Amino acid sequence: MDTAMNYERAKQWILAEDRFTPESLGKCESVMCLGNGYMGLRSALEEEYVNEKRDLFIAGTFNKFDESEVTELPNAADVTSMELHLKSERFSLESGRIESYERFLNLKTGELVRNVIWISPRGKRVRLTFKRIVSMKRMHVIAQQVSITPLNRDMKIRLRTGIDGQVTNSGAQHFSEVEKRFYDHKYMQYVSRTTESGITFVTNSAVKREGFGSGEEGRIGMGRRHVYCDYEWDAAMDETVTFEKISNVHTLRDLEHAGRTVQELQEESVRELQEALKCGYDILARESAAAWEEKVWSRARISIDSENELDELAVRFAQYHMAVMTPAHDERMNIGAKGLSGEGYKGHTFWDADIFVLPYFTFTFPETARKLVKYRYLTLPGAHKKAQENGYAGAQFPWESAWYDDGEVTPAFGDVDIVTGRPQTIWSGKIEQHITSDVVFAMWQYYQAAGEQAFMDDYGYELLFDTAVFWASRLEYSADDGKYHINNVIGPDEYKEHVNDNAYTNYMAWWNLNKAVSCYEELSEEKPGLLGKLSEKLNLESYYEKWRELAGKIYLPQPGADLVIPQDASYLTLEDIDLTKYKEQEEVLLIYRDYNAEQINKLQVSKQADIMILFYLLENYFTDEVKKANWNYYEPRTLHDSSLSLSTHCILANDIGDRDMAYSLYQKSLNIDMGPFMKSSDGGIHSASIGGIWQSVVFGFGGVRILEGNLRIRPSLPKKWRKLSFHLNWHGQDLFFTVTKESVKIENRTRVKAADIEIAGKAYQVFDEIEVSTER
Repeated sequence: MDTAMNYERAKQWILAEDRFTPESLGKCESVMCLGNGYMGLRSALEEEYVNEKRDLFIAGTFNKFDESEVTELPNAADVTSMELHLKSERFSLESGRIESYERFLNLKTGELVRNVIWISPRGKRVRLTFKRIVSMKRMHVIAQQVSITPLNRDMKIRLRTGIDGQVTNSGAQHFSEVEKRFYDHKYMQYVSRTTESGITFVTNSAVKREGFGSGEEGRIGMGRRHVYCDYEWDAAMDETVTFEKISNVHTLRDLEHAGRTVQELQEESVRELQEALKCGYDILARESAAAWEEKVWSRARISIDSENELDELAVRFAQYHMAVMTPAHDERMNIGAKGLSGEGYKGHTFWDADIFVLPYFTFTFPETARKLVKYRYLTLPGAHKKAQENGYAGAQFPWESAWYDDGEVTPAFGDVDIVTGRPQTIWSGKIEQHITSDVVFAMWQYYQAAGEQAFMDDYGYELLFDTAVFWASRLEYSADDGKYHINNVIGPDEYKEHVNDNAYTNYMAWWNLNKAVSCYEELSEEKPGLLGKLSEKLNLESYYEKWRELAGKIYLPQPGADLVIPQDASYLTLEDIDLTKYKEQEEVLLIYRDYNAEQINKLQVSKQADIMILFYLLENYFTDEVKKANWNYYEPRTLHDSSLSLSTHCILANDIGDRDMAYSLYQKSLNIDMGPFMKSSDGGIHSASIGGIWQSVVFGFGGVRILEGNLRIRPSLPKKWRKLSFHLNWHGQDLFFTVTKESVKIENRTRVKAADIEIAGKAYQVFDEIEVSTER
């Protein structure tokens, strides 16, 4: 397949593009995006092209374009574009000739670099180097550096650059212009405000030429939603002209600016820009790289000694993007399904964040995990509203969430129905209800790993009880079998809509209710005062006995004679078809070219893991024989058309002992974003897949799991791997694991208290260091 991606420098943490391909700009804009959790900057080139997406997102700044659309992250004013003329010829890689080209992202330092030798249509030969960072040290700062060297003649360099507020979200303009101005003829400022949510943005930029002071005056100009400067420099042949552009973005939604006026923010942000400009690009880049090491890599580095260097690069790619897309600074926001790398899914948070991404932070950065779980607590009012609108009690979490008090933000319609020609109804926001249990499961996992009782007392128990109240109102009694059922839902497999008794949904609701019962009983004995407060708030006394009854009578689909558990009440009765061409597809969702959603609903075909993820999350409730039987039945019928699917199957393949299949699925999961298909990430990277890569390594091949509150490791390394090492944080202890095919070595680097760990079926206490043989 034709691809511009190059991974030959994997050992140097380098993700590279080795040629310019304008028809596939979106791929590298996404996979090479920059960010720091506060902002995400899509890596569009400095010069502009027709197929580009110049996106800059500030986490949590949601806005509605109009009442007919749902809220989305607005594309903030662009600061990275540069119009370059070299002796009257405009620099564009679509004209002239490219003699050499490379663009690469250093995952370790967060720096994006592009090197080009370009020959203009009139024969001018020039070397250009572009560098860019979003600072991990200074949350609001973007820095760029450009070096230009004429190679065969003298030339005049002309630059126009500024702050462009004309950008949109695919045509939707989310901002009103408030003010634009210059300070001292050097510092550009653009003030805008979101049209519906009323969030003020203040964006600043300035340019300086290397060796010419802290700022440089150009010819200033303004246009509609645009402020800019023109600069000119003379460059002799073989002389390098280097200039830098430093920008920053602040909003009045930022916690640090609470209570400030717009004028105060304008003045403070300009002072910050001036300070950053004095430092210059090289210092800003060095301090940002140091911050990456301090904040991310020193605490969570993973090493894989493999015959395939891409295996290690992939997990570092995943960790890089999880750092880039996670708003660790503010508990009022969460992780989007595309992170901060593109307009896909409008910046909304799904169950992807709780089940696929949160575990990484739970086990490595518990302080960040705490904020992500706290976000779900803060969204309880929206969950109450959704439950009430649907005729239920308690907390029913939105399928898609945005700002913490937005409530349900799932769009009503999606892509075209190939049969009717009309937009398809998106039912997930109405009937995909398993997310309510998913949120609680993720919270409980955080509590078990962090061991933070104060969090449970302040937030966790209320989340747990409130969701159990919802399930108590949601379950439907059937006199036919004396059981309680959950009808008309979508399970994780979104190719099956309006089904009854989806196994995953029922089992997770059952787990949710059982956990509520056990915690109620525990609190009644150990913390009756806390239980009293929660009972008064949630009327728990009227629910406790109901929870016990429901937990004992909820219908849980059971294995048949062949040990296969029905995915839902009708799945096993549906038509079987030959899925070969869809299983072998290079693109996802190709089945929609032959069938519409209603037709797919009548076939034995699954979009993604459904029963399989149940075996992963509730591992100890099912036998190995049941897991294998269901794998053999459902995996051939699963198209992996969701980015959530491959990592789950990778982990389960390890659990059932098929290391070759597990490694094959791991390789496929890497290709979702890093792979050769150059259109796979146009809308942004796939957050769940990114989190799934880490889970495949640590939970799959590393064999790490929490079972009944205990930490377990049962590794199963692929044949190509000689050694795997990784960090985990367990009850406040920094544990460093080194896994080979022969042994597990664990070093407790905190050494404040012993860590209880089950290794290969035996219990150990690790206070300092231990090595255990795993050979059978």
